[in-house]
Amino acid sequence: MPGRIIWDDVGEKLYETGVRQGVLYVRDGTGAYPKGVPWNGLSAVSESPTGAEATAIYADDVKYLSLMSAEEYGCTIEAYTYPDEFAACDGSGELVEGVLVGQQPRKTFGFCFRTNIGNDVELNEYGYKLHIVYGALASPSEKAYATINDSPEAITFSWEVTTTPVAVPGFRPTASITIDSTKADAAKLVALEDILYGSEDADPRLPLPAEIQTLMAAA
Repeated sequence: MPGRIIWDDVGEKLYETGVRQGVLYVRDGTGAYPKGVPWNGLSAVSESPTGAEATAIYADDVKYLSLMSAEEYGCTIEAYTYPDEFAACDGSGELVEGVLVGQQPRKTFGFCFRTNIGNDVELNEYGYKLHIVYGALASPSEKAYATINDSPEAITFSWEVTTTPVAVPGFRPTASITIDSTKADAAKLVALEDILYGSEDADPRLPLPAEIQTLMAAA
């Protein structure tokens, strides 16, 4: 029905907050992401895409068109700690048990995390977004160690992450997928989370976009 726009209606004042339930998946030699492990102490993920910049093309002394460069997904991960499995992604190799050596080849990984969707009625419990990232590589990062004093602070680790996209049927390759629990089918989302987080029957793993597309579109 036609009608006039209503701004800030009850239940439509949405916001997004928080970051939790991080999971790391180290990629294997086949390109799959098996055996997810919890990323405890995850404190922030700052997404910073690059590219998608316009280049003006001129003809006949006027602007003819604009060409857009490819967009790339990047982010910064901050955490108070990280899984043992992430050491191989951070350029460390295990010389013997408990002994790590640095400056080693860095493994590619995937990860996922959740953010809350809130509104003016249900606050932070309205819903959530599930963020999935593929083809990630962590750059060397600064680690600042300081003495304990009368105002002690825990060390925060930070990694700049670049990505390589993976194939998506019917779309351009991508390195990131976002799923909104307020819009996705609830039962299918539970099935996806059983894959991501594991279940009584299977270890956690990171499905590729084609599998997610099939699962979420199934009748």
